[in-house]
Parts: sequence; C-alpha cells; structure tokens
Amino acid sequence: MPDFSKQLSLYMPELAAPIISAWINDTGCQFRISRSRKTKLGDYTAPFRGAPHKISVNYDLNPYAFLITTIHEFAHLKTWQQHKQRVKPHGAEWKGHYKQLMAPFLQLDIFPADIRQAIAQYMDNPAASSCTDIGLHRTLRKYDENATEQLTIESIPTNSIFSLADGRIFQKREKLRKRYRCVELRTARTFLIQPIAEVILIKEAGGIKK
Repeated sequence: MPDFSKQLSLYMPELAAPIISAWINDTGCQFRISRSRKTKLGDYTAPFRGAPHKISVNYDLNPYAFLITTIHEFAHLKTWQQHKQRVKPHGAEWKGHYKQLMAPFLQLDIFPADIRQAIAQYMDNPAASSCTDIGLHRTLRKYDENATEQLTIESIPTNSIFSLADGRIFQKREKLRKRYRCVELRTARTFLIQPIAEVILIKEAGGIKK
C-alpha cells in the first residue's frame, strides 16, 4: 500500500501523517489537497456509481486546523460506512466517530496545550464545523501565518463600516446572543454574523477612516 506520510506531513503535524495515511489506505478514500475555499475548510463525498469515498481539505490551513478538519471529514466517512444516509450529517453517530478518531492524536501529544484545551471543550458537543465553535476557531487562528494581520467582527467598534471577502458592505450593530447584528448598506437587510468572521474595516465608528 502507498505511504502518503511524507506528502501529508507538509500540511499537518508530522506525527499525525502516518495515521492519516493508514486511514486513506484502509478506506480506499480519494484524498485531495484543495484550493482555498471561503465557504468551507473541507468536505466529504460518499461513494457514488463506483466512485470511492472522497475527502478534500484546504491547502492553506495551518497544520493543526488541517488535521482537525481531516478528522472531521473522516468522521463523516465512518458514519456513512455504518449508517449510509439514515442519520443526520452531524448527529450523535457522527459526534461519536469524531471523538473516537480524535483520541489517538490526543494521546500522541500532537497539539499545543491551548489547542488541546479548546478541543476538549469542543468535544463535549462537536458542531458542524470547527469554525462554528468560537473557542476552538479563535485558538486555531493563533497559529495562522497572518494571524496578527486579520481583523474580525468582534475586534472592531460597534457602528463601524466594514466589508466581507465577497465585497458586501455592512455596518456592525449590537451583539445578539452569540452573533452580531449587521446591516448590509446596499439592501438595508439585517444579517447575523459570527464574531470571528474576517472583515476589512472601511470606517470606524465616529467617522475615522482607515
């Protein structure tokens, strides 16, 4: 069987690569390093008309985020193997597989202490994506190469004007539970945006342009 450890170690912690390589071989999965995608970090496609399991993970994630996303997608694969489409994509079955697959990496002491703590909290109730868990996503972002350069919704003042990566322009309003209410200036529509969404600041509250 081919050993993908050397290639995988370019994107994830070296100790993790042999385990993921074995998973790829054992499942016959077609594993692809993907271009950067704004809407998702990775994805899983079930076998269809003779095609194998398919997993893709964005190439530009930091090594810890890349590994966690890979585990997330393999949990989908394991869930499909046992249940096909009979269960919810991120239901109890998927959560159980995610915790099971994460266990060997925690035993190997691959993750820094702050990520281990964030993973432990996240695993109490894993969400649809690691980026929807504020604590884990915020911790993982510390290890991005450009971590100190990127502004987020939570880091700019209320009433500031900002744009998202897709070019839409908003004004930040108050926080409602876990998200911020933001008004799109072109349409006057209201959106609830996560605190960790990356933004480009156009004008701070008070009229100070950036």
